[in-house]
Amino acid sequence: MSTKLRAKMVIDKDFQIARVDNRIYGSFIEHLGRAVYGGIYEPEHPLANEQGFRKDVIELVKELQVPIIRYPGGNMVSAYNWEDGVGPKSERPKRLELAWRTIEDNQVGTNEFMDWGKAVGADVMMAVNLGTRGIDAARNLVEYCNHPSGSYYSDLRRKHGYEQPHRIKTWCLGNEMDGPWQVGHKTAEEYGRLAVETAKAMRLVDSSIELVSCGSSNTMMPTFPEWEATTLTHTYDAVDFVSLHQYHGNAENDSPNFLAKSMETDHFIRTIISTCDYIKAKKRSKKTMFLSFDEWNVWYHSNESDTKIDPWSVAPPQLEDVYNFEDALLVGSMLITFLKYADRVKMACLAQLVNVIAPIMTENNGRSWKQTIFYPYMHTSVFGRGIALQTVNSSPKYDSKDYTDVPYLDSTAVFNDEEESVTVFAVNRHLEESLILNADVRSFEGYRIVEHIVLENDGDLKAVNTADHEAVKPHHQGQSKLDEGMLEVVLPKASWNVIRLAKN
Repeated sequence: MSTKLRAKMVIDKDFQIARVDNRIYGSFIEHLGRAVYGGIYEPEHPLANEQGFRKDVIELVKELQVPIIRYPGGNMVSAYNWEDGVGPKSERPKRLELAWRTIEDNQVGTNEFMDWGKAVGADVMMAVNLGTRGIDAARNLVEYCNHPSGSYYSDLRRKHGYEQPHRIKTWCLGNEMDGPWQVGHKTAEEYGRLAVETAKAMRLVDSSIELVSCGSSNTMMPTFPEWEATTLTHTYDAVDFVSLHQYHGNAENDSPNFLAKSMETDHFIRTIISTCDYIKAKKRSKKTMFLSFDEWNVWYHSNESDTKIDPWSVAPPQLEDVYNFEDALLVGSMLITFLKYADRVKMACLAQLVNVIAPIMTENNGRSWKQTIFYPYMHTSVFGRGIALQTVNSSPKYDSKDYTDVPYLDSTAVFNDEEESVTVFAVNRHLEESLILNADVRSFEGYRIVEHIVLENDGDLKAVNTADHEAVKPHHQGQSKLDEGMLEVVLPKASWNVIRLAKN
């Protein structure tokens, strides 16, 4: 194995960051575009089950092993009346959905989505409306979902055919309330006060729930990170997480700069951690605030086509990004970044799951398929469970338009102590040359290479997957060898790599 570019890594089982909360591999379904109608739910589809959910989509989601799914929004939740989506379907109203200017017919609501979550093996992260509504609607929804019986809303759920409570554990206090685009947009003071009082009421109904306070919608917001500092002054003692949202794009077609954008994600996380810890110190608290990166992805391909959609239609194709190969590389780097902060990032939701900026695409009354980003998401979800390790990396670097000292190697490792295995996730950002990675794994005595999965595409960064042709898919012929505790791996140019080791 010879090349001009070499990188080094030390992986030691005692250098532990934290046990990975599996919920960092979560996702998101919003009542937006064809995510629900035509995505997960299509009663007329030949593969629909008795409830109208597409069984082909269920199987693809199960392949991803998604542990938690955020629902029902997103921007949509800020003008949503949850009562519209429960009870007999024939009696549910059609509403003007203000966030995306469509018609919502409410044929899927809380109970149906809970059934779908069970079908795919995922918990649900429920969001409440703090835009047009507030304390009363939120506490009533908790009662409807989580209280066993003997009260108005719990008995209403039972009347609707759900005898047992849903026991939803994780709840979002609104969505992107810092954004002027949000229906019911709030100032930081307004949101902080409303959120803490809503949290109080929700916990009085069910003291076992976890709550997520709205953080900044992105790092370009003029209020970032003062928004977090102000809102957490109110909510710090009442919530368990603060949210982060971030999307990346490559509209300028600058691939080296695009592949470095996970460094912006790293900066975002570090800034929010420091802001949370400032409020912790200010309050002289012993409580640590955790992060929920509950919206993240690549999003820019569909921007132009979305401007041409006629308003007030039902489930039009919105935000249907067709992902290319380089998008998959950045998605892999973002997942690596979350693992590097496993001590603080405890939840994350790839936005979204089906059709809308999603790893899974469908045709109405037709086929389903895997987008390019499906693969790094699946690999980390399946193999990235256990203890995140603090690796020591050394790599050649480059400068791009917006970033300096970008390492060609983006990598981390997860030790599964139960299965006695360790997985290395690695992106080679170099577009022209392979990279030799020499990793010291001597603390894993008696381990062998199980497999080396590679996602590469021979330099075609713009290749996409369609229903007719899967141009981008992983292979298992990666070049790697292990000799006396020293691992040597060839990372092909512009590639995503999964190297799995296990004890003999």
